[in-house]
Amino acid sequence: MSNEQAQARTQEGPARKDSAQGPAQEGPARKDSAPAQADPAQGPAPEGRGPIRVLLVANRGEIARRVLRSCRVLGIGTVAVHSDPDADAAHVREADGAVRLPGEAAAETYLRGDAVVAAALSAGADAVHPGYGFLSESAEFAAAVRDAGLTWIGPSPRAVAAMGSKTRAKQLMAAAGVPLFAALDPARVTAADLPVLVKAAAGGGGRGMRVVRELASLEEELTAARAEAAAAFGDGEVFVEPYAEGARHIEVQVLADAHGTVWVLGERDCSVQRRHQKVVEETPAPGLPATVRAALHDAAARAARAIGYEGAGTVEFLVGADGRPYFLEMNTRLQVEHPVTECVFGLDLVAWQIRIAEGAALPPQPPRPRGHAVEARLYAEDPARGWQPQAGPVHRLELPDVDAEFTLPPGRDAGLRLDSGVTGGDTVGVHYDPMLAKVISWAPTRAEAVRRLAHALERARIHGPLTNRHLLVGILRHPDFAAARLDTGFLERRLAELTGEPGQAAGDPERLAALAAALADAAGRTAPAPPPPARPTPVAALLGGWRNLPSQPQLKRFRAEPSGTEHEVRYRLTRDGLTAEGHDDVVLVSAAPDRVVLEVADVRRTFEVAAYGDRVFVDTPAGGAALTALPRFTDPAEQVAPGSLRAPMPGTVVRLGRFTPGDRVERGQPLLWLEAMKMEHVVTAPAAGTLTELTAVVGRQVEPGTVLAVVKEDGGAPEQAP
Repeated sequence: MSNEQAQARTQEGPARKDSAQGPAQEGPARKDSAPAQADPAQGPAPEGRGPIRVLLVANRGEIARRVLRSCRVLGIGTVAVHSDPDADAAHVREADGAVRLPGEAAAETYLRGDAVVAAALSAGADAVHPGYGFLSESAEFAAAVRDAGLTWIGPSPRAVAAMGSKTRAKQLMAAAGVPLFAALDPARVTAADLPVLVKAAAGGGGRGMRVVRELASLEEELTAARAEAAAAFGDGEVFVEPYAEGARHIEVQVLADAHGTVWVLGERDCSVQRRHQKVVEETPAPGLPATVRAALHDAAARAARAIGYEGAGTVEFLVGADGRPYFLEMNTRLQVEHPVTECVFGLDLVAWQIRIAEGAALPPQPPRPRGHAVEARLYAEDPARGWQPQAGPVHRLELPDVDAEFTLPPGRDAGLRLDSGVTGGDTVGVHYDPMLAKVISWAPTRAEAVRRLAHALERARIHGPLTNRHLLVGILRHPDFAAARLDTGFLERRLAELTGEPGQAAGDPERLAALAAALADAAGRTAPAPPPPARPTPVAALLGGWRNLPSQPQLKRFRAEPSGTEHEVRYRLTRDGLTAEGHDDVVLVSAAPDRVVLEVADVRRTFEVAAYGDRVFVDTPAGGAALTALPRFTDPAEQVAPGSLRAPMPGTVVRLGRFTPGDRVERGQPLLWLEAMKMEHVVTAPAAGTLTELTAVVGRQVEPGTVLAVVKEDGGAPEQAP
């Protein structure tokens, strides 16, 4: 039986009953070969391990649903845990059972290791999968799970502890000969050391990270990073290291078992980032020299062996402009972006995590990679306004042509995958990460995978909070991305270009969407129209319930997202057809409350329209538009004093700046910080002037639009803050 056949056999059906679990290997580094047989179903099982019957997922959202999916394939029962806001979340609905963790914030729910272990025991689970984030890299939690007699789906507590602190991990990797940056003493950083990176010692996901380019701001950024890290991971330790300009972020996936085998499953390029959080990831890394790729793979294998690693893990590097790799950290868990590796290698990494925890052995060699995969993270956020997270109901989240299978087996040439944390009818809250879903495309070539992903995102039906969908499409279609001119500053340098005001050509789809929305709204308030004829005709006869005099055009106003552009739609429907200002080449074919067909410059286009209160979503094969219907007149009750700083999102006031009412402030100076969705967001002075009011109170939760402060601008009328 070939290695690939052995690999395929191990992936069919549930974990083998004769694979048992033995003690974690805490000893020295191991050889990259399997001393046992290629087929993990054969040979004696390590003492003490056994098949898992019921598994508790110590997480929420997308990763919880991902683990539940693999458990169903393996025939394993499942238990979810949930905070109070997540009581009816998708992962709770899909699990076989669920246990409440009382509270709302992560610190009192998903970060309570004692409560999670108690939940597992009370629900009759015999294993715990941590997912990513929260407690996934807590050695104390891993030890508590094992001490309770439960199977821990992950590396040993010793390995987690070795890599859990990035400062200690760097010491271990230096001893193992892995290249890395030397840490800097914050008290001794000088202007010559700039720029530097402040980084949380625990956790990941970009939280607790700050790039410092001015020495005067170092202490302030250290304070902010410590607070953010403590809130996200329960550990406020941070460190400082040099920041490499123009470097690529490359990571290597490893998978190791308790029998001595270490697989290196290729590398992923994660250079497209915002706020040090990955946005687009792909494998293999495009344009990477073979010598650099080999060096990265070798360093990752050495890192895994150095700590006797078991399970899935990721070794992260920065590759400088000179091609030299530098170790960043090892994540002792599954990564958010693991699906691209699954697609290219035809693996279910979650299933392999579970099998390894049960004592199964990996075949001596991994399967060979095939094709190229790209992932885009869909966030509820506003990229044009400081990545402000968004909250609210998700009415619809659908992608066309999504594959039912979440791994792509051998023989498939291409596929499209959706890993989501929410479904239609769910609500995006303010307590957790704003990621809605990951969309993954796989194809024989990078160009095809990128094209398929952009096409799928463009045609997606996303009805809910504002998202970064348009930004993602812009990234994927940018000529520099197509040419693989990538580094960690890729998005920062092009953000204004990708999120700027739409030009005339870019604004046309918004204007047409607004026209379609206005016509659908009018159709919904009149008698149903008869079926349209085969060819466009004057539409007054089609829609007999509409009566418009030439002197009385219909008026409807919309604000488009994310551009913020206001569109005023003025139109008449007469016996001669549709007359709409600014749309001389448009003919109305038919209109219904949920569907409008227009002929634009002799090309027929269909607009699917869905309204939820004053929010209207218009979808076409060429993309979607989100609109807010505006009233004709402003409600006086909604007016606030000029210069008012409103809360841009729901959140909690965590810190105030050094200013009090009556103080003079300069434009851009921080007045207060809001915590929302596990990130801190600074609220700054919109202009130079006097702080006349400061109504924000530390610890108070605020809703969007709440007035937090008022700044009276120098030399004239105060500026109205966005």
